[in-house]
Amino acid sequence: MVKTTVYLDADVALQLRQLAGTEGRSQAELIREALAAYTSRSRSPLPSGAGRFRSGRGDVAGSRKSILRAAARKRQWR
Repeated sequence: MVKTTVYLDADVALQLRQLAGTEGRSQAELIREALAAYTSRSRSPLPSGAGRFRSGRGDVAGSRKSILRAAARKRQWR
């Protein structure tokens, strides 16, 4: 794990402290869980040239996820 510092409004910090006490869990655990849920539903940015060029393939729209995953594995975009 990586340690980081987060500044919270006083009311949010109080609610977090109360929730942690109620659930018998640490504040850090609740924050990690909330951030994991938030980041898992956000979309990854598309490559800067997405949609600007013709690939010559007719199946790009249907297989876009596998194409992008393969490009990410090969680090073919920044």
